[in-house]
Amino acid sequence: MMLEVDNLHVRYGSIEALHGISFQVKEGEMVALLGANGAGKTTTLMSIMRLPPPEGPVVTEGSIRYGDTNLLPVASHTVVARHGIGLVPEGRHIFGNLTVQENLKLATYARTDTERIAWDYERVFSLFPRLADRRNQRGDTLSGGEQQMLAMGRAFMSGIRFILLDEPSMGLAPLLMQELFRVLKELNDAGTTILVVEQNAHIALKYAHRAYVLEAGRIVLEGSGAELAHNPEIRKAYLG
Repeated sequence: MMLEVDNLHVRYGSIEALHGISFQVKEGEMVALLGANGAGKTTTLMSIMRLPPPEGPVVTEGSIRYGDTNLLPVASHTVVARHGIGLVPEGRHIFGNLTVQENLKLATYARTDTERIAWDYERVFSLFPRLADRRNQRGDTLSGGEQQMLAMGRAFMSGIRFILLDEPSMGLAPLLMQELFRVLKELNDAGTTILVVEQNAHIALKYAHRAYVLEAGRIVLEGSGAELAHNPEIRKAYLG
């Protein structure tokens, strides 16, 4: 098992945000976490990335295992550099005063595999031709969709093998959503394991192997993408 979260309880101060959630992600899968705002999706990702308070939550019970590693005592920078887990946060958080190329270069600061880095640059520009056309353009002049592509490309350039995405389709037009998830599928098919938090259940269930539904800090449903897409409760709550 690549990632195993078991009976996870987390708090922000005196408020418990996750009430004992458990889920798994197998190597090579794309898994979706679905749910409304406030369900605990972003909190789950921050817990896995070990972001410290005050922004990150405090784990009070349960475990997060990545392969043979217990992630709970691991520092957030080590999660990325040593264990190859990367987060594309909601809101993109690119460096607007830097060019596309400079944003991508920053993500390689902890890497020493020079030949692989060069290959990864070309891979990013192959996946996102728009970024290739704008490699010398400042990040704050890109469209919202292009900024999201840059955020994903930057995560890829850090050398990760497991990518966490927080609401990647938020604010994007339908065609850009499809393009973004097409790239995710291509990355997944090439071996990158993906855990994606998404409110757009239509597109998430179309591409995900499996999905979990969070409500108020608890997992209430789980199954394959196809199973949940045809689940009456999911259709009523998320698919209209």
